[in-house]
Amino acid sequence: MIKRWLAAVRRMAAPGSLRSKLLTRMLFILSFILLMIGIVQYLVMKNFLYQNEAETVRAQLMSMPVEMILNEAPLPDPPEDGRSRFLMIEDFSLALINKEGTYSNLLQDSKLAAPELSDEAIQQIQANLQKHQPIEHEVVQDSGGREQLIVFRPVMHNRNGETGGVIQMGVSTSRLQKVLWRQLLTFIVLSILAFAAGIVIYFSVLKRTLTPLSAMVDGVKKISAANLKDRLPEQQGQEEIDRLADSFNEMLERLEVSFEHEKEAKEQMRRFIADASHELRTPLTSIHGYLEVLLRGAAENKDQLYTGLNSMHGESRRIIKLVEELLLLAKLDRRPELDLVPSSLTRLVLDMENQLHLLAGDRHVDFQVKEDVYVNMDADKMKQVLLNLFHNAVQHTDDAQGKITVSLSPVRGRAELKVQDNGPGISENNLDHIFDRFFRVEESRTRKYGGAGLGLSITKSIVEAHGGSVRVTSAIDQGSTFSVSLPLKANLN
Repeated sequence: MIKRWLAAVRRMAAPGSLRSKLLTRMLFILSFILLMIGIVQYLVMKNFLYQNEAETVRAQLMSMPVEMILNEAPLPDPPEDGRSRFLMIEDFSLALINKEGTYSNLLQDSKLAAPELSDEAIQQIQANLQKHQPIEHEVVQDSGGREQLIVFRPVMHNRNGETGGVIQMGVSTSRLQKVLWRQLLTFIVLSILAFAAGIVIYFSVLKRTLTPLSAMVDGVKKISAANLKDRLPEQQGQEEIDRLADSFNEMLERLEVSFEHEKEAKEQMRRFIADASHELRTPLTSIHGYLEVLLRGAAENKDQLYTGLNSMHGESRRIIKLVEELLLLAKLDRRPELDLVPSSLTRLVLDMENQLHLLAGDRHVDFQVKEDVYVNMDADKMKQVLLNLFHNAVQHTDDAQGKITVSLSPVRGRAELKVQDNGPGISENNLDHIFDRFFRVEESRTRKYGGAGLGLSITKSIVEAHGGSVRVTSAIDQGSTFSVSLPLKANLN
């Protein structure tokens, strides 16, 4: 039992630990409090004893006949115990201070010599006598270095109250000092006992108080990247510990989210590299195949030569476009600072009307654009958004029967740009992946138009860089609608 207690004490007193710091500060505070209590108690007790002794001596002095004090009548013989019949004290000094401030010792055979006050003190006493004010007692040292408590009594010369001097009576304070030291020693002994008891109690209380913190330390040691879902208990009965546990759990939650995002990002990067490699491999394989054919002699045939060159040129354009789109996505991933300027989105859509009609071919295109729709935008990037959405609608609608509607209107403080088509629609399973990179609903149709499945991903990145959002609603055989929502600006005109 003792060994365990000593081991606990050593752990608590380890340098730099919270326990040792709390213990050190507790001991300092307790020592300071005890010291202050001792000082105050000593001063209060000293003042009480000296005041009480002064009242007793003053009462004794006032009860003595003036004639006897001034030796105008003989002092009575002392009793066998050696004490004066008038004073219940063994040794005292007695002196007369006349009007000129001269001392006259009235007890030549006393063991105590009458201490002499300074001229300033005597003048103050005489001034108090003239004003009929009481004279306070004094504590001074006599010629032998012994401390005396002295009181005063005026001597009246006539019936008019004129004073002929002051009688000074002093007693040794050694008896009072003994009482004070005995009281101080008792306080020191009790303080040491209280100090020791406080340390013992403190160790027990501190151990229980820090138990939740120790449990948190043990819990933290068990947490790793493999078990970030573990949480510390948040209700342990101590507000500070509960707040710390709550903050730590919030940090674990953020770490868990960060780890999940990192894991998802790595998986996306893996898929991205695989898809990019696949997209680049197809045109490169085609170019390589045409080169082999030409090298085997097809280059001698003019028709075969031009056919091969045209095919390689088309594949190279696909590679260039793919690389450009990949570079654009990389820039958007780094959250570039776009040149956002308050501009008319209405004017931008109307300016692109002819270009979109050419891109649509024989498809029917309907524009429903409201006037005075202003947003903060990068005009070039927003043109690319509209082109991507429109090109996507063209890819998924019939050449002759296709119908595409471009609409723009303000809705509850936001600008809503929509591109709607009457194509085959998108299944519910594919809607969640429609904005993923390299995702294609119809592989053959996208191949036909040279798409790599990056257009919608680029569109989403650009819109989000503008502080907006993009969504899609679709159903099989009911067409699709892509909606871009941007914060609306007031008309600047």
